[in-house]
Amino acid sequence: MTAEVFSYESLVHAVSGAVGSVTAMTVFFPLDTARLRLQVDENRKAKSTPAILADIVKEEGLLAPYRGWFPVICSLCCSNFVYFYCFHWMKASWLKSRQSTPSTDLIVGIVAGVINVLLTTPLWVVNTRLKLQGSKFHNSDIRPTNYSGILDAFKQIVRKEGVGALWNGTFPSLLLVLNPAIQFMVYEGLKRQLRRGASRELSSLEAFIIGAVAKAVATIVTYPLQTMQSVLRFGQVNTPTEKSTLLSSLQTLQGLLVNRARKHGVSGLFKGLEAKLLQTVLTAALMFLLYEKIASSTFRVMGLSSGHYKRR
Repeated sequence: MTAEVFSYESLVHAVSGAVGSVTAMTVFFPLDTARLRLQVDENRKAKSTPAILADIVKEEGLLAPYRGWFPVICSLCCSNFVYFYCFHWMKASWLKSRQSTPSTDLIVGIVAGVINVLLTTPLWVVNTRLKLQGSKFHNSDIRPTNYSGILDAFKQIVRKEGVGALWNGTFPSLLLVLNPAIQFMVYEGLKRQLRRGASRELSSLEAFIIGAVAKAVATIVTYPLQTMQSVLRFGQVNTPTEKSTLLSSLQTLQGLLVNRARKHGVSGLFKGLEAKLLQTVLTAALMFLLYEKIASSTFRVMGLSSGHYKRR
């Protein structure tokens, strides 16, 4: 069991996924900035992504779309390393060289997502605060923050809000493990269909297209929860104080969804979807392309090419 947990194969997948995701996010980071502003700032008028970015640059300066890049990249690198490692380790342990199925990919993806959420949510809470710090909001109810960096943000949040605040948004995040699980299920399923049993590498175009399709499906299905996750991580919501944390989380999530729908209609739950789809689909497509190329090149150097592709 120890050899399975600490394997070079899982490590190669984890490093390839982390490097691919960091590179892709850096390229498309301004699109994520536009998405986050639309999700959190309810009074900001919904416009096209280029128009939102133009407003941000006009109001806050040329570098504003890249505000918070470093903490986001740190969080993303850790998060995708954990997810890719857990996904491929559990999949290899479960299948024992047998062919995978969509249901297996979905279950393994959900379990890997739960582990990832519990370990990395504090990083995402901090990076959401830092990314939005100094922004010019159209909602006067939002309180300004003053963090000097990642460590200072951790210290201030723990001191002022308690350790539990580092896991703000954990409940919707746990529900949102369906997002990467659906993404990987669709991606792995399309990959098997393209290969049709043959042990070959995907072309760059194939990896890019099926990565984009998989992420688009997962994003559309789970977007309202992603919006509530961003709002909770930002820490501007007063949560109920019931004894049951689960009940409190459910009531907070339900209240946010209902309030957003009442104020802005059902479309309010999907505010920023265009920016999110543009950012997340392009980022995921590039990430999977880089992941496949880095992993396949590494496995080829290790002499695992032909037999390994069949198991994947």
